[in-house]
Amino acid sequence: MDAAREKIAHFYKTKKRMPSYAEIADLLGYKTKSAAAYAVRRLLSDGVLTKDATGRLLPGKLLGDLKVLGLVEAGFPSPAEEELLDVMSLDDYLVPNKESTYILKVKGESMIDAGIQEGDMVIVERRQTYKPGQIVIASVDGEYTIKYLRKERNLYYLEPANSAFKPIYPKERLMIEAVVIGVVRKY
Repeated sequence: MDAAREKIAHFYKTKKRMPSYAEIADLLGYKTKSAAAYAVRRLLSDGVLTKDATGRLLPGKLLGDLKVLGLVEAGFPSPAEEELLDVMSLDDYLVPNKESTYILKVKGESMIDAGIQEGDMVIVERRQTYKPGQIVIASVDGEYTIKYLRKERNLYYLEPANSAFKPIYPKERLMIEAVVIGVVRKY
């Protein structure tokens, strides 16, 4: 199954989407979609692939696990030590609940003091409840933004993490769509 995993992972990386069953059959050299379905069932049972609530294929541990080799000092330099501490999947670490999680690309600079910059990808999760202090994706009077959720007395408002921007108080309606659970930045 390693060859199947590699071929599907390559397809996913290059096309930025999961292949269909017909495309999986073609990738793996099978003549029928039923043969591809059998291979997919095995990959699902191994956790390599998963499915969302609608039955669409998602990458599970398709891209594999990464080694956690040690700690790095963010303060004063210390002697480097490399030891295998653990092995982890970025999918499992960043996306605990695949059905309610999605990614958005950040535009603008209102959250730079929270470490969220323009061009970053934020991983967000829909939840039933949200708490003041969380960074949220919100609809304010029909327009979407990313900000800190704040509460003053019984009034909820949104606060930017950049002093050049002012807090946003809804005129009509404030709806919280999701909470930010991670930020991804490539250098």
